[in-house]
Formats: sequence, structure tokens, C-alpha cells
Amino acid sequence: MTILRAAILRGLYGAAALSASLHANLALAQNPPAAPASDAKTAPTVVEQVNVIGTRRMNASSTDTVVPVDVVPLAKSAETGGNFDLAQTLANISPSFNSTRQTGADGADLVDGAALRGLGSDQTLVLLNGKRRHTTALVNIFGARNRGNTGTDFNTIPALAVETVSVLRDGAAAQYGSDAIAGVIDITLKRRAGCEAVVGYGQYSVGDGKNYLGSAYCGFATASGGAVALTAEYSDRGRSNRSDPGNPRIIGDSAVTNATFFLNGDLPTVASGKLYYTLGLQKRDASSGAFARGGIGSDDIPSRNSAAMYPGGFVPFINGDLEDRTVILGHRMQWGEWNTDISQTYGYNDLRYNISNTLNASIANRDLLNGGRGISPTHFDAGGFSFQQATTNIDFSRFFPTMLGGTNVAFGAEYRREKYKIFAGEPGSYNDVDGAGEGGNPGSQGFPGFQPADVTNKGRNSVAAYVDLEMDLSKQLKLQTALRGERYSDFGSTLTGKIAGSFKLSDATLLRASASTGFRAPSLQQVFFSSTFTDFISGKPLDVVLAPNGSAVANAAGIPKLKEEKSSSFTLGATFAPSKNVSITTDFYSIDIKDRIVLSGRFDAENYPSLGAILQGLGVGQAQFFVNSVKTRTQGMDLTASHRSEMGAARLNTFLAFNYSKTQVKNINTPPSLAGFEDVLLSERERLFIEQGGPRTKATLGFDYSVGKWGSELKIIHYGSQELGTFTGTAGGEPNQKYKPKTSADLSLTYAFDKTTKFTIGGTNIFNVKPTKQNENETDNGFKYESVQFGLNGAAIFAKLYKKF
Repeated sequence: MTILRAAILRGLYGAAALSASLHANLALAQNPPAAPASDAKTAPTVVEQVNVIGTRRMNASSTDTVVPVDVVPLAKSAETGGNFDLAQTLANISPSFNSTRQTGADGADLVDGAALRGLGSDQTLVLLNGKRRHTTALVNIFGARNRGNTGTDFNTIPALAVETVSVLRDGAAAQYGSDAIAGVIDITLKRRAGCEAVVGYGQYSVGDGKNYLGSAYCGFATASGGAVALTAEYSDRGRSNRSDPGNPRIIGDSAVTNATFFLNGDLPTVASGKLYYTLGLQKRDASSGAFARGGIGSDDIPSRNSAAMYPGGFVPFINGDLEDRTVILGHRMQWGEWNTDISQTYGYNDLRYNISNTLNASIANRDLLNGGRGISPTHFDAGGFSFQQATTNIDFSRFFPTMLGGTNVAFGAEYRREKYKIFAGEPGSYNDVDGAGEGGNPGSQGFPGFQPADVTNKGRNSVAAYVDLEMDLSKQLKLQTALRGERYSDFGSTLTGKIAGSFKLSDATLLRASASTGFRAPSLQQVFFSSTFTDFISGKPLDVVLAPNGSAVANAAGIPKLKEEKSSSFTLGATFAPSKNVSITTDFYSIDIKDRIVLSGRFDAENYPSLGAILQGLGVGQAQFFVNSVKTRTQGMDLTASHRSEMGAARLNTFLAFNYSKTQVKNINTPPSLAGFEDVLLSERERLFIEQGGPRTKATLGFDYSVGKWGSELKIIHYGSQELGTFTGTAGGEPNQKYKPKTSADLSLTYAFDKTTKFTIGGTNIFNVKPTKQNENETDNGFKYESVQFGLNGAAIFAKLYKKF
């Protein structure tokens, strides 16, 4: 208790000191603008039992929580918003939420990563209907964001299927388990009666990136008193290209088609019980352009091209076939005075690569040496990976009205099983056929396939138990405590705790604070991901590998076994609601993470001669690894303000939201075998990806105006500056990439033909703002700016027709 008391005092002191040093900044309005007056009678009904993230008290409201929780209704965005997918929709609402489409980043081009408060995408826990959602099979190796991280693919869920998105902006591992370091996002699906549909079209102002959307929802009550809701959606987003004239590269959005289906419902069983279920399926076909290969007269012939096949050069296409599946089955009931919830959740994510408009240059070169024209196949199955997760939960809670001023007691247990697989590609996607060493490079150009040596089929399990107490010590004072223990079959046990409280100074003012410890288990993707391709060094074929943890290569390099990341979080905040039309919140936070897992640089004989010699003895020319090597500190502030006003027949809703988040690498804990080579383990470039992968400040100022059948929305989004590294580095005389602050604006106009039909036209980034130009030879994607801030595509226009049946 002495240690915990000292930690709390240190955290509150640190948060108070932080509040004195921060500039004025912004985040997400807790009460988003209301729907237009014409929609007042079509507001969704409230479900019988409401569970609010951050509390296990039944039928609580977001104002009952002692930690910051934003509840974002998705109806308006789904019906009239300019963004057609869930990740971009949330990124333009919540400043603490960041998601930027990548380009030139292999698999990261096909799956949009998302994160809170400037941390990694795998340091935010995502729930679906209150249950842990699975992550993607992809671990990001390239790109300007979330490098070395896994994460949850928000775009596997149709926006029209979503009732609300709740964002808990506080560490919550003691309540929900691994990953809840930056916070928790709970996506609640609709289950209300009624049918509705949306069709939409959009494109960028230059005419490309054509985006088609068709989405339909229908919910109805069953004769037994249950509910069934179905959502089907098809979307087709065309490729965009921002490369300069004469540049054969394709820079911009990937081409993506999604076919998605969700079923969500419940069925009464006994007097107080309900069986609930959710089923989600998505099939995605995506395609992105790799770096261009030169034609006749370039150095790419014969190493990366064949003059007979692509005399003018070519762009290989990295195509991904993605499948995502979700099943939730559970039963809630009252057992005496106790509320019980037993559930089973299953999630599966599979990504297979096929590479088109390509060649294996070694096959073409062998054909040429044998008297042929120099021809290779142009399409290869490059393999892929899958991840599956099965989670069993049993939870109990009860409110004791006479214990203190009222106490809610909750406890429960969880069992989780995870499995990760890597599948090899066809031999032509990776093999070396000519064996010349100075001829054609092996493998499919653009993306070499996974080799048999990369194939893996690994799993683990974990068990957890928790206890959670919420106490109304008085009418003004609330206290929450939680303790959770978990044991993983691969790295051992961990114990986390949390204490939080709020004090109501008046009917309008509330103070709140929390202190917690947390953790994130290394993902199976980080532990077992393996990638191998062959390069020729001094005429000798050697492998370039990303070596899995515990492999012969990793062990030879002295890489320790991966363990969990550990965090300590502190928040201090206040809410002020002087009237029903005005709400202001502010929260300061500090998050320390030690043993943070990073993807190292490539070690070889040039930058580490003695290790390079050991690697070459294993047939490896270069190797990189996942390592627990970094301690970071993230400090920041969330500010929200909302105001609602009526002006005769018109209504104006205004909200301001601001987030400031600064991450610093405080220490590099180098394994003994790599001591003295910290600049290779974590280069300046990689450090800046951790510290400034997203802008440190982001603000949203929104105006929602409606009068009669007309409505309009103006949203101004400000992105702070970013500084990223270069390949050469400042030590080599190349200045860092410095991206100036930029401000974007979205504008839309809606006409309601009647209470059930609306038509919206509008634009996003209407002033065609783009990031600051850089040296394209030093960016990760080889273009004049990275995919930072709001992306690189520029202005877009859209139209949507919404119909309620």
C-alpha cells in the first residue's frame, strides 16, 4: 500500500506540473451535435440494459464514470458524413484518434492502422459490444505510422451498423487486460427496430479515387421479445495517384473493394435472461502499387526487369485478399441479486498476398541464358498469414445500496486462446533460378513471397481474473478500484491495478483523477513473424531476414525472449457543465511505458563486423529483430467544449476538441550482445517514428447548423507540426523532414425531403491542403511527402442519399 500511495502522489504531482507547462490544446466533445430537427422523431430507442465502458455498474451513464469517456453517436456521420469508412470517420471527429492511409508501405497500404494519444496501434484495446475484438494478422513493417505494431482493423465494421463508439481515455488494463495502455474503444452495434439505407459517391477533386458505397440496415423485434439486426455493405474505392508527371510510381490510396455482413441480436430465455449474438463477415480485395522498376537504359535490367517483358519499366502491384470473421455468443441473466454474463468470442483475420504485373528476374535471366527472350511469369502467389483468437468470459456484478453510500462489486475470469500462422508462397515468388549472383534478383518484384523457412503455426493461451469495486462514499465523492492478474503460457504472469476517484464540487463542476498500472503482451505476430529474401553480397547469395524471436538467428545475435510492456498512467481532470447547453472537460495525462517493443534496424557485417561474421556463418547477410528495448513517456492534455443554441426556428451546435500528446524516448535498454550499437538498434529515424508518427497537436472545431429542412456542417481540423527522420540522418548532413502545421476543412449541405429521406453533398479538405514538401530520396515512401497528418490526396467531393423505411 505504501508503494501504491507513493505512486498515486507522484502521478498527481506529475499531472499538476504538466498542467502548468502545457499550451492551450484540444480533443473530443462528449456531447456531439444533435440530429437536425427533422429527425427528432426518428431518434434511436434505448436498449433495455446499457453498459458503459469504464464502469461495470449496470445501466450507468457516461457521466457516472470517474474517468474520461466520450460517447460518439455514429448515426449522423453514417447518414451524411463525407468519410465512407469507420477509421476515417473517427479520425475526423476525435483529435486523440489518428488514422492515416499509407502508401508505398506494403501490407500497411491495405489495412489502415489507428491509435490513440500518439501511441502504437496495439496499445489501444478495441471492444465490440463490450467484448475483446481480435487484431489483424498484419504486423506493420513499413510506413510512417505504427511501425512494428499490430492493431485492429476498424474498416471491417460498416459505419451504418454502429450505434455508438465509446472512447475511454485512460489506462484500463486492470479492468480489461492487455493492450489497454492508451485507452479502450468500445464499438456498440445497433439492435433497434427499423430499416435504413445509404448510397454514396465520392472522388478526389482531380477525378481519381472514385468511391462507391451501398449500405443497408434492418432491425426488427421478434415474436418472443428479442431483436434481430442485419447490416450489409458493399464499397468500392478506386486507386488515386499523386506522383509527379513523368514519374512511373503510383502514390496514393490503394484500390479496395469490401463486401461486409453483420448480424446482431438477442433472444429472451428466462424471465431475467437473454441470449445475445453477433456475427460479422468481411471479404476485402485490395491492391497497392510498389516502387517502380526502370526499363531499357536503367540499372534495373537485368537485376529487376527484363527488356523483353517491360521495356518501358513497370509498377508491380501488391494485391491482398483479406477475410475477417467475428462471432460473439453469450448469455446475461440475474442470478439472485447478482448480474451474470457468460460469453464466448471468436475472431479470425487472414491476409494472402498475390503479386501481379511483376516478374521473377532470375527466371527471366535463366530463360535468356538458355536462348529464350527472357520471359518470366507475371503473377505469383506470395503466401500470407492468419491470426485467430477465442475468448471465454464469465462476469458477475452486484450493487449494494447500503454498503457505504452504495457499492458496486464486480469480479470475473477470462480464458483466451490465440493462434498465428504464416503460409509460404509458390516457389517462383521467392526462389533464385539463374544462380548467377550478378543476374536477375530472385523472387517476385515488389514483394518477395514467404519462404518455407518462414512458415509457422504457433499458439498460446492466457487466463485472467479480476475484481472491481465502485463506491459512492458520499453524494459528492466516488471511488473506483480494480485489480487484475493474468498468466500467459509463453512469458508468465502479470498483476495490474487501478484507483480512480471523482469529487463533485457543485452541480456544475466535477474533479477526477486516476492512477493505474498496465501491460501489453507481445503479440504473436511480433514474436513469430518471419520474412526472408535473398540478396547477393560480394557475389554470394545471403538471406536478408526479419528473424522471429527464439530462432537460431535471433539466438546467435543474443536477442532476449520477448516479454510484456509495462506501463504506469496518471490522469487529472475536471468537467464543467453550467447549463444543459454547455459542457467543458479537460484532462491531463502521463503514461510511462518500459520495455516497449521496437523493430530494430538491420545488422550486418558493415555496421557490426563481429555480429555480421556470425550471421554470414548462418547464411544471413542482414538481420533485424523485435526487441524490448525502449522506455517512453507520453504526456498530454485533452480539452473538449460543446455548446447548443436555438435561434428562432434554427439550431446551432458547436463543439471544440483539442488533443496535445508528446511522446519521448527516455532510455534505450540495449541487450548486452548489441551494446555500443544503439544507433543501429534504434536509429534517429526510427526514434522519430515512435515520437512523432502522428502530429503532437490535433484540434477539431465543428459547427452544425439546421433550419427547417436544411442542414449544414462545417468542420475545421488543425494538425500540428511533425518531424520525421531521413535515411541519411542528421549525422550524415541531411536535415530531418519537418512538416509545418496544416489546417483542413470539411463542408456539407443536407436537404431533408421528409422525415425519412435526406440528400447530402459536400467536400472534405475543401482547400486542397497537402503536407510540406520534402526530399523524396529521404522519405519512407519515396515521395515528396510522407502519409502524415491528413494524408496526401488533397480535396475530395461526395454525395450521399439516406432513406429510412
